[in-house]
Amino acid sequence: MLSRFPSKAATPADLATHQLAGLKWTVRHAFENSPFYREQLEKAGVTPESIVSLQDIRRLPFLTAQDLAAGYPFALRSAPFADLVRIHASSGTTGKRKVLCYTQKDIDDWQTMFARCYELAGLTREDRVQIAVGYGLWTAGIGFQQACEKFGALAIPVGPGNLELQTSLMIDLQTTVFCCTASMGLLLAEEVHRQGLRDKLNLKKIILGAERSSSAMLDTMRECLGVKDIYDITGLTEVYGPGTGLSCGHGSAIHYWADHFILEILDPATLEPVAPGEVGEMVFTTLCKEGAPLIRYRSRDLTRLIEGECECGCTLPRHDRILGRSDDVVIFRGVNIYPGQVDEVLNRVDGVGSEYQVHLGHKDDGRDYMLIRVERAKDGQLPDEQVCKRIISGIKHTLLVSCEVELVEYGSMPRSERKTKRLFDERRFE
Repeated sequence: MLSRFPSKAATPADLATHQLAGLKWTVRHAFENSPFYREQLEKAGVTPESIVSLQDIRRLPFLTAQDLAAGYPFALRSAPFADLVRIHASSGTTGKRKVLCYTQKDIDDWQTMFARCYELAGLTREDRVQIAVGYGLWTAGIGFQQACEKFGALAIPVGPGNLELQTSLMIDLQTTVFCCTASMGLLLAEEVHRQGLRDKLNLKKIILGAERSSSAMLDTMRECLGVKDIYDITGLTEVYGPGTGLSCGHGSAIHYWADHFILEILDPATLEPVAPGEVGEMVFTTLCKEGAPLIRYRSRDLTRLIEGECECGCTLPRHDRILGRSDDVVIFRGVNIYPGQVDEVLNRVDGVGSEYQVHLGHKDDGRDYMLIRVERAKDGQLPDEQVCKRIISGIKHTLLVSCEVELVEYGSMPRSERKTKRLFDERRFE
């Protein structure tokens, strides 16, 4: 079936040509229309004429969240106010929100990318899409809704939280697709199970965004909600918003829309490219964004590129799920650790539930310790001692550090409809 939202590049060679043209356009557009970018590019000794190949992207200066804070509110504005139609914002690292402005073309491009996600997930115009993510300055709610309407499915814009309303609407309106954070999906699944509502639902698919999900969380959603297909969607406010990529169902890798942005995976320390398959920081350069273009924006998100063709037939490239953030990395006994690594270990261990916490602290003798507190699986059959041994062995093998493990009752750890905090560093350094 032909795509209604096709890629602008049919082959890798076409994509390289398209990206080079977009890179040239972005540098020229930013240079000519943004005082901030012009100053930064001139400092780096770069003019629009300097860009003659994709490799020239490495000559361009990096952009950080601190740059957005320093230039608050319109640090990256590269279009006249008369051409701007919307503002979105996300929280900033220094208390200042990261404000991004959009032209109508930016909004249209974003909707097209997001609608492509719905198409890749196999939605049809007969689907009824319940949207349980935040509205307001955030890009989430309105992004999911407008793309759903552009795609042609029925949008049910509920917003986050309120499990009673969510379940009643799912039953009354016979919702087929549910869009939420992973934490919200877990809450919903447990509530549906508690009330025995599964047989009243018509849910077919779940689309998750905003945070990493564990295998145990996904298993709980499938079992309690009766869904088969669960997809991860990616995106951040600075790069339009959610909808810049989606997992296709053939593994956990994310197809990302490389016809709209260039994704570099760089070592956070050296800012040099890492080899395919190695973990690095995601750095974004947009190819056609007018209101607030990005040039080598350091997202701090960590992932790895996935090589090879995908069975689903989508020819656009893939990256792994988000594994953590470079600024969330903690140093424990000389080893860099981020929460996603612990998550990957727990995913390989039978007998654990979806919720866990990592606590770092000091023993009485001053040595650091790591305590991983994990819920038992709802119907776990393995003895606690065996489960703990497997977790300890997995952490030692993967992270090269020792840990302690405490198993707690299923359902005893905190739940939230928003992102769940996993890592607690309780150490004090003089």
